[in-house]
Amino acid sequence: MSNPLSSYTEANFQTLEWNEHIRLRPGMYIGKSGDGSTPDDGLYVLIKEVIDNSVDEFAMGHGKVIAVTIRDNEISVRDYGRGIPFGKVIDAANKMNTGAKYDNKSFQKAVGLNGVGLKAVNATSTMFYIESFREGKSRFGKFSKGILLEEGTTQADEKDGTLVKFTPDPVLFPNYTINTEFVQEMMRHYAYLNKGLKMQLNGNEYVSKNGLLDLVLESMAEETLYPPIHLTGKDIEMVITHTNETGESIMSFANGQNTSQGGTHLSVFREAVARTIKEFYKKDFEPSDIRQSIVGAISIRLIEPKFANQTKTILDSRDTGPDGPTLRSFISDFVKEHLDNYLHKNPETADILLKKIVENEKERKAVGVVRKKAKENARKISLHNRKLRDCRIHFTDKSEKAEQTMLFITEGDSASGSITKSRNPNIQAVFSLRGKPENTYGMTKQVVYTNDEFNLLQAALNIEEDLDNLRYNKIIIATDADPDGMHIRMLLLSFFLQFFPELVRHGHIYILQTPLFRVRNKKETRYCYTEQEREKAVRELGPDPEITRFKGLGEISPDEFKEFIGDNIRLDMVRLDKDDRLPELLRFYMGDNSPQRREFIVNNLRMVGD
Repeated sequence: MSNPLSSYTEANFQTLEWNEHIRLRPGMYIGKSGDGSTPDDGLYVLIKEVIDNSVDEFAMGHGKVIAVTIRDNEISVRDYGRGIPFGKVIDAANKMNTGAKYDNKSFQKAVGLNGVGLKAVNATSTMFYIESFREGKSRFGKFSKGILLEEGTTQADEKDGTLVKFTPDPVLFPNYTINTEFVQEMMRHYAYLNKGLKMQLNGNEYVSKNGLLDLVLESMAEETLYPPIHLTGKDIEMVITHTNETGESIMSFANGQNTSQGGTHLSVFREAVARTIKEFYKKDFEPSDIRQSIVGAISIRLIEPKFANQTKTILDSRDTGPDGPTLRSFISDFVKEHLDNYLHKNPETADILLKKIVENEKERKAVGVVRKKAKENARKISLHNRKLRDCRIHFTDKSEKAEQTMLFITEGDSASGSITKSRNPNIQAVFSLRGKPENTYGMTKQVVYTNDEFNLLQAALNIEEDLDNLRYNKIIIATDADPDGMHIRMLLLSFFLQFFPELVRHGHIYILQTPLFRVRNKKETRYCYTEQEREKAVRELGPDPEITRFKGLGEISPDEFKEFIGDNIRLDMVRLDKDDRLPELLRFYMGDNSPQRREFIVNNLRMVGD
């Protein structure tokens, strides 16, 4: 028998250069690579990493304009701050753990902390150019995949600041397209969180006079019950109001970073708002009754924030506040003092808020008995055995891997069976529907508990009480691309929009794209999602290729399914624009107006092959 030590020697070890490691394991630095079809794709992390540096300059009082240009997959970011000291321009781009933000004197309350972000952009780009302008001179460096190609110092008739240009590597981001709508949303966030900063994207300007209030108002698709409460202080800003929508929607930000997965500051803020309101009314309300239908945001700035991941979507700071006190006491004290004062000074708002809380309390008690029976029923039906094929990692783990978790909602044994056999069991779960779900339009939330399918679905998602323990980051509706499949899709979307709209607003609901055609010859197989892709494949693969039209998910074999739910997965995020009004949307698509809906479909949709 061979000696096992002989196959494990020094030759098995490798030492990678900094750029090689980033390119080999990009997920450690920018999350998932993706093709740009969803706003959490790594492409947008790259853009954000560059802009963050410019925003940090503004936060220190240098440069009021940041110009971003996107042309043919080349991204350019120009700020008018101090410019990088010439002796460190190259190091800032290609030497890991090198930056000025370890020194709080130079960058206080910045979002970039580890000296990694710009290097990740450099390593994952086929072209990366950085130039610093200072006092009529410039220092530049040109790279490819992290390798320095050219550097120099020249005279420059330019205002002080920094220019960064880069083109993401299509090898790491296959078939990518940069969706400027996602970047526009990023620009708005930067402007709203940094009053006085002018963000420019391809010539369009974004600026805010009212800060976080503007952001909350723009993101809302429902009228408020009372004027939003907007409170500001040193290093903290908050907004809260209530609507008639169900659920809770509170955005959170730390040092200008959108902490989409929340963290310490959001948890403390939610607790502080509920506690302050209870004390103001001197009533022992349930926190859930206070937060039901609440819309708001919290933004803080603190020295050396601790994030749970490199993409900075979770704030993990627990001890230190902006200037000494603990983060918990800093937020709690601010909310207690300023929210309490506001309610005392605005009795009309206080009366409306009280009425809403009492209504929420009555509704909760009305469904209380039903909810208890529903939970018992969910246990009896053995959710984990019959309906849900769970994954090993969950969104509640609050890790970078947890951000990749997803639940496929599908209908039919064959489709769910194919996905189950093809999935990555670490991060992908499957929930199998039994037939078409009920149309919930016009119903109360009791249907969530009385309907077995919906009751089991919310149990699988773990959202009976609130979204704090949501088990999967992406909830993916996977139905056939035929009339029945589209109908199921609309029924599920109506369910989420009516009872859990915050899942949509926080970017958790997606539609799975699956190929309509398989085109292949003896050497190559291509999967096509549109007629145009099919026609292109036929032209390029030569004469008489075999063409298969998939009629449903159940016809796609498990081996083939791996192509569509793995690295090459195509997802459409379900989004609500600020002008979308949920009651009108639900009434049009799911209400009793069949003639108008049919006319809309005929005028706006074409079946494949037309």
